[in-house]
Amino acid sequence: MRPTIAENLRQLLCSLGTAIRNRVAEGRKSMPAETLATVANQSIADTIYTIDKFGEEAIGEWFGLHWPSSEPVEVVMEGPQETQCFPQGIRVSDTRWKCLLDPIDGTRGIMYDKRSAWALSGIAPQRGSATRLSDIFVAAMTEIPTSKQWRADQVSCTRGGGIIAEATNVLDGSKFPLSLSPSGASTFRHGFAWMAKFFPEGRALTAQIEEQLWDELIGLGRDASPTIFDDQYICSGGSFYELLAGHDRMIGDLRPLVLPRVNLDASLACHPYDVCTALLLSEAGVVYEHPLGGFPDAPLDTTSAVAWVGYANTTLAELARPVLRRILKETLSTAK
Repeated sequence: MRPTIAENLRQLLCSLGTAIRNRVAEGRKSMPAETLATVANQSIADTIYTIDKFGEEAIGEWFGLHWPSSEPVEVVMEGPQETQCFPQGIRVSDTRWKCLLDPIDGTRGIMYDKRSAWALSGIAPQRGSATRLSDIFVAAMTEIPTSKQWRADQVSCTRGGGIIAEATNVLDGSKFPLSLSPSGASTFRHGFAWMAKFFPEGRALTAQIEEQLWDELIGLGRDASPTIFDDQYICSGGSFYELLAGHDRMIGDLRPLVLPRVNLDASLACHPYDVCTALLLSEAGVVYEHPLGGFPDAPLDTTSAVAWVGYANTTLAELARPVLRRILKETLSTAK
């Protein structure tokens, strides 16, 4: 892939993220949280809330106005119309690229104005149904800030080019570069490290796995006060940012492994669009992998379940990886 093509696509995805951020920020001004949190649509992929509609509208409008006709693209995202092609009228078979999007990752947090959400996008060469997360070579994530924030961050990359981070002052539109760096800690003690337990479903088994992990790694109850901190950022994009910024040392999402073991629907789990910006982690030096080994690959669709774990650096990965894998194999083989 020629560098100029990848860079042009990166800039386009950043522009798209900015358009989504601006539309959501403007649209929510006139609506109370109760209205934003109204269920607009229920799909097999996820629940779509009223606030999500702002992101969907921004995407259709932006692609129609700004996507170059010389680079035909299939756009895949959750929503009532999961696949669209641009320029309008072109067939999927004639597209060159496949773009996976999550217009608002972190809907539940932002619709109550609790915590930032993120607009996520990743793009890969079109290979039809064979296109996978591992094919993504350009990615961008754009912060959708709460109403009290003056700053919104954006992180993007091309494969092999490292990450580019920039902040926008949403009050005046000015921008400035950011320096993001994952944690270089060699221990988990006195740091944030956690597994996703966003919803009651599957929480008990996940917590059991997590507690055993920390007991074996550091010994629970041996210190005067706790030394492992848990911070549930209820979206994958926000979790990725916490790893990129050096805030968290390990984050994992075990739901596709845990939920079937307790007879729950794995559709409640993480999907490919939630992790379409995982290339950013690899480009920044974060160890991103499947909890049982290998890359957490999946088709660029809206329904596949994706389990993943991110370690801030190789030292932490080497500490936790073998213990976590053994615990998972033992626990999941006996769970009912």
